[in-house]
Amino acid sequence: MVSYALSHKAYVKIFLHAAKHPHRPVNGVLIGKSSSGVVDIQDAIPLLHHWTSLSPMMEIGLDLAKGHAESLDLSLVGYYQACERTDDTALAPVGERVAQQIRNQFDGAIAFVIDGDALGSGEAALIPYLPQPGAGATPWRPRSLDPPAFTSGSQITLANPASPSQAVALVRDNRLHDKFGDFDDHLEDVTIDWLSNKACTIPSV
Repeated sequence: MVSYALSHKAYVKIFLHAAKHPHRPVNGVLIGKSSSGVVDIQDAIPLLHHWTSLSPMMEIGLDLAKGHAESLDLSLVGYYQACERTDDTALAPVGERVAQQIRNQFDGAIAFVIDGDALGSGEAALIPYLPQPGAGATPWRPRSLDPPAFTSGSQITLANPASPSQAVALVRDNRLHDKFGDFDDHLEDVTIDWLSNKACTIPSV
């Protein structure tokens, strides 16, 4: 059974993306590598907040993100999204297609949907989706785990359990999300470093 470890940097970047556009759907990809049955999710690359359909812009963003990952000797290993409504935690059809596209090249791919209602709680605000064999036309379903995701001993863990509370503090106290940029932002201002977001210094914990 494949297990997943989400780095502090990846969790915080997902959080910053959702916090910057709280009333818009946002999406992005996860990069990392697999070793000994563990997918190490090292970073998140934010894609869009204007047009989250499988558009030519998203295809270009995906290709650039893949090239960036490969330059770091990493792979695209997953997808994330936030929905326009905080109570909507369904993986959108475009999300299923992108997640499946990633899975076609990386068998252990995972998707996360941001739980908007839990975003400021200090708890892990991500719902994992994994492909379910034999599930028909929509094989990506939320995965109920025992132990639950992001708890001790789970198949899906945070590299640092303090990441959710740290992310809340970085938004509330430092307004770090104001410096965060995605591919949409880069299309409007080419100086924005959406692939690395080096302007957003995320303290290591």
